[in-house]
Amino acid sequence: MMNIKETFNNLRYHHENEVVEFKKAENSFSFDELGKYFSALSNEANLRNKDFAWLVFGVHDKTREILGTSYKNGMKSLQKLKYDLSQHTTDGNTFRDIFELEIEGKRVLMFQIPAAPRGIPMAWQGHFYARRGESLVALDMSKYEEIRRQTVNEDWTAEVVVDATIDDLDKEAIAKAREGYKQRYPTLAKECDGWEDKVFLDKAGLTIDGKVTRTTLLLVGKETSAHKLHHIAQIVWKCFQDGQVFGDIYTIPFVLTTTELLGRIRNYRFKIYPKDSLIPAEVWKYDTQSILEGMHNSIAHQQYEKNARIIVTENMDSLKFQNDGNFYEGDYKEYITGEKTPKSYRNPALVKAMVNIRMIDTQGYGIHKMYQSQKDRYLPMPDYDLSTADEVILNLPGTIIDENYSLMLLANQDMSLMDAVLLDQVQKGKPINDNAIKKLRKEGLIEGRKPHLYVSKQVAKATNTQVEYTLKKGFNDAECQEWIMKALNDHKVLSRKQINELLWNKLPVDFTEEQKMAKIKNLLYKMHKNDEIWLDEDRMWHRKES
Repeated sequence: MMNIKETFNNLRYHHENEVVEFKKAENSFSFDELGKYFSALSNEANLRNKDFAWLVFGVHDKTREILGTSYKNGMKSLQKLKYDLSQHTTDGNTFRDIFELEIEGKRVLMFQIPAAPRGIPMAWQGHFYARRGESLVALDMSKYEEIRRQTVNEDWTAEVVVDATIDDLDKEAIAKAREGYKQRYPTLAKECDGWEDKVFLDKAGLTIDGKVTRTTLLLVGKETSAHKLHHIAQIVWKCFQDGQVFGDIYTIPFVLTTTELLGRIRNYRFKIYPKDSLIPAEVWKYDTQSILEGMHNSIAHQQYEKNARIIVTENMDSLKFQNDGNFYEGDYKEYITGEKTPKSYRNPALVKAMVNIRMIDTQGYGIHKMYQSQKDRYLPMPDYDLSTADEVILNLPGTIIDENYSLMLLANQDMSLMDAVLLDQVQKGKPINDNAIKKLRKEGLIEGRKPHLYVSKQVAKATNTQVEYTLKKGFNDAECQEWIMKALNDHKVLSRKQINELLWNKLPVDFTEEQKMAKIKNLLYKMHKNDEIWLDEDRMWHRKES
């Protein structure tokens, strides 16, 4: 058992290093700074193979003089502090313990900080911190990658579950997996029918040498055997409909329960009417394969060491899939065209089995198929934009966001997928890079200046959105100047307020109030410089007589 006073003395009389920090904190201490030190010391403890680090209050950091502290006096306040801290850290981590000591008649606090879990850097409010000597700094990329690589060669899903046998497996799930295997390998279909379950399970990679692994239980294990995983192993479905919230929880065997969840999601056909046509295009709200792709990818690429649940949220107009872990290799944008093939996976054993029973593929086509399906149904593209270093979030739209975008796809069905993706970004008001802007502009698909890009006249004409096009584009400089001169001819003099009113609705609708004011100011300056108009001492504008 730890002798905390002896531990304190050992820390006090050794130099401060990256896993020990002393602070005066005589009366108070910033909560945000406390969180940053928690992240930094936790990451440093991980990198130095320590079980924990220490943050000590009430001691001078240079002289080690005992100053005492009144910070969070009482265990009730300290317990609340532990909870409050957990709301902003990776996986809800907090102090392993907080010790109140009396040293030399003064109160000292010792915060015991657990090392960051293997492979998972510790964050505070989404940011990672470290120590450099006595300084608190951002966790640099080399340290971040060092922590992330700690589990590269460890496959949680390949580990044998020592207390599990074939009796822990669901017969219906095995039969479903067998059907998937025959679809994946049609030349082996007849042979597969003759295999005993034990043979099939090994052939499909669901077991290893007849032994039940975590992969086996996740995919074909009985619900009653889920506890043997020592993992929550659940998919939470939440549905928001007509102001009400309801849902359900699905667990193993995932080869069956993902199909059950698919059946709960509201999917129906709706019509898109092209302009000037009575013949609609009829499309499904969601593509079935895209829904399964979202769920199966979440299962395959989940970071199971974090013991988190997969969450599927069904809103009125979209589906959202969330799983812990990041994109293991590359960025999702690299997979849109279907050209990138990943070289490795987070859960090799699980991925191999899921490929063999036709739940996923390993060629990187899954994301590509989702994007292509949305384009083929004239719907907005999937979004991974909310994903972070700790979580992958896929948002799959199930309705029209911008009618003109869908009509544009209807009118230009030979458009490339990448052009559709880029235009989708424009329609959603999201930024695209200069090369993309140049490409779309060259193809005559967009006009305008950053950040106010809009669909070009060419496309607008094809989709009968010319009025919207004109509103977004606004009048050019020459047209605005002509309006000013015409008004001066009619009224002789104009105030700046009157000129603002004259031009306000003729400028692009995407402009902010500040941008419109600046635009009019520049127009007036240009006309004044060209001796077309002049300003009197009452701040009234006149047309200059020739």
